[in-house]
Amino acid sequence: MFHVKHEGWTPDDLSPDQLAALERYERLLEELAIPRGMIASSDREHLRTRHILDSLRAVPFIETDADPVLDLGSGPGLPGVPIAVARPDVSVILTEPRQARAAFLELVAEQLELQNVRVVPQQAESLLSGCAVCCARGFGDTARTWAVAKKLLRPEGDLIYWAGSTFRLAQTPADARVRAIGPATLESGGPIVIMTQR
Repeated sequence: MFHVKHEGWTPDDLSPDQLAALERYERLLEELAIPRGMIASSDREHLRTRHILDSLRAVPFIETDADPVLDLGSGPGLPGVPIAVARPDVSVILTEPRQARAAFLELVAEQLELQNVRVVPQQAESLLSGCAVCCARGFGDTARTWAVAKKLLRPEGDLIYWAGSTFRLAQTPADARVRAIGPATLESGGPIVIMTQR
């Protein structure tokens, strides 16, 4: 059973179907993403805690009317796939320019029957603006991530940024405002930082 033990979450927050989908996703990461070099083989024993549950830290920060959610440089689908599973009420766009990874994301969306997911096999920077939320986990440093996200967000939109353990408020770009900071976890080493335009 896929048990959710994470900040702000209990197993009751997700349906049995959602929990089963996360289990299937974990298997796909283990069977396909690791052998193809999308995730380090040393993370095999930590897929759930270090990647899937860490991705779910964003869910409490996504408003009920946040649509669409854009995952910047999704890679093997982190954090976008767990968010899409947990929030079937929002559209999730997975951007990934590398063809093999985009193909993996298409497979994941099909296998998990994620009707709310769209895979865009191109750079996030090339998309049109109008997103309610951008998510960035392992995308780049604060300045680069904000520079990309602010062009894609609505004026009131949020960037949900997985910051490293060395993140300090002084690193916030001058034209961004930190709206919230989620707690750091042992797995990620840093907090989630929610930024919006000033």
